Amino acid sequence: MPYDGFLLLSFGGPEHPDDVMPFLRNVTRGRGVPEERLAEVAEHYYHFGGVSPINQQCRDLLAAIEADFAANGIDLPAYWGNRNWRPMLADTVAQMRDDGVTSALAFATSAYGGYPSCRQYWEDIAAARAHVGPGAPAITKLRHFHDHPGFVEPHADAVSAALATLDAARRSTTRIAFTAHSIPAAMAATAGPDGGRYTAQLHETAELVHAAAAPDVPWDLVWQSRSGPPRVPWLSPDINEHLAALAEKDVTDVVVSPIGFVSDHLEVVWDLDHEAAHTATGLGMGYARAGTPGTDPRFVAMVRSLVLERTAREPRQRLGTLAVWDVCPTDCCPPPRRRGVT
Repeated sequence: MPYDGFLLLSFGGPEHPDDVMPFLRNVTRGRGVPEERLAEVAEHYYHFGGVSPINQQCRDLLAAIEADFAANGIDLPAYWGNRNWRPMLADTVAQMRDDGVTSALAFATSAYGGYPSCRQYWEDIAAARAHVGPGAPAITKLRHFHDHPGFVEPHADAVSAALATLDAARRSTTRIAFTAHSIPAAMAATAGPDGGRYTAQLHETAELVHAAAAPDVPWDLVWQSRSGPPRVPWLSPDINEHLAALAEKDVTDVVVSPIGFVSDHLEVVWDLDHEAAHTATGLGMGYARAGTPGTDPRFVAMVRSLVLERTAREPRQRLGTLAVWDVCPTDCCPPPRRRGVT
């Protein structure tokens, strides 16, 4: 299929204090989340002036992708649409239709499989196209990129840089904690036709980053940003619980690497730079948070390589061994049962 457009797909975030509660209602629509819980989460955004960094990060990434495309002879007009806040995906798809785009490739700012990180973006695309109606362009999502060199190498360099800020004399009692967004355990168990796709990919990414950055430093995969009622099991341990457990084992220093994320958006800067850093300080631990790819030129070039896999049949660039595919199977990553969150 010929393609005549490129779409950057992301989560979205508020850019003004008045946006915060409407944004959170969009995120939790249909889940029965009480207003008081939303108000509690809203304080995380108000701490940063009611502005999530994710939208500006998307603007910066899109500009870098456009420049890279132009420098390498890829003639695809680029667009950006969000799941939860302006620019909303349906509005973007309508603009693409009006501009004459008929078939586009979409890059989602999530490297992994699973319902919220992959399948839900397919659902977003379908809903946006249905909303636009006749003439809506066909849109297909690019594959997972958890083991692509353009994703792994920036994370590895960031871990190396973070380690360099800690006391080298205590390297033998230093540990790396790779983090990703927690999800319900039941959802994780069905994340792919073979089960456990989300956690398996994260483990592979952690292994690849660790081998490239600091093979002599032990590591763990832990979780952050859980929500939902306590009675529902989520992937654990939480990063803060993990830090406390490490301190009891005489670990003196920790590097936290958010491999579940492509940029330093609000859940990274709140959960890790604010909460986890505070926990580490209270425990008397040395703490360094590794960066994310953001607009690293290797990450930007990775987007181009994923496009060229489809348009020019260039070989896949991969460091791992887990199976990947261009179009998800129809039984992949079923949506969760909706329950109220308290």
